Amino acid sequence: MSIAGEYLKTIIQRFSESKKTAEKAIEQLAEGELFWFPNEESNSIAIIVKHMSGNMVSRWTDFFTTDGEKPSRNRDDEFVGDLQTKEQVMKLWELGWETFLSALKDIREDHLLKTITIRNEPHTVIEAIERQMYHYSYHVGQIVYLAKMLKSSNWNTLTIPRKK
Repeated sequence: MSIAGEYLKTIIQRFSESKKTAEKAIEQLAEGELFWFPNEESNSIAIIVKHMSGNMVSRWTDFFTTDGEKPSRNRDDEFVGDLQTKEQVMKLWELGWETFLSALKDIREDHLLKTITIRNEPHTVIEAIERQMYHYSYHVGQIVYLAKMLKSSNWNTLTIPRKK
């Protein structure tokens, strides 16, 4: 396999693992806990999911031919807490990840150095992928941290438990 092919395989695997990590954290929560936030300047898990989904759909729909910041995206609205059920949250979660992972799976090795735009700024496809790796990892970490705070001593670890 080529380096480019290995890279594409690896990033799909890593993003899929990141998605599963957040889902394992969310599974531990009661529905109402998805909407809890520690203070007015913080986001709930539901808001983080809404934002991630909006970003994924905007960035990765027709990303070879249109700017990653679609005119139809209302980023500020992603931070409005209008979701009310776990079903709504998970539907948006799946929409975002399905859009993103489907786009990643369509990338060929010869696409990696192609230039695309995000907010009218040029990026290679590799740069766009790595930008999202940083962004989505940041938010998955927030989801896990919030879930862990909420569950406290009832938290089921997602990785190797301490002292094991």
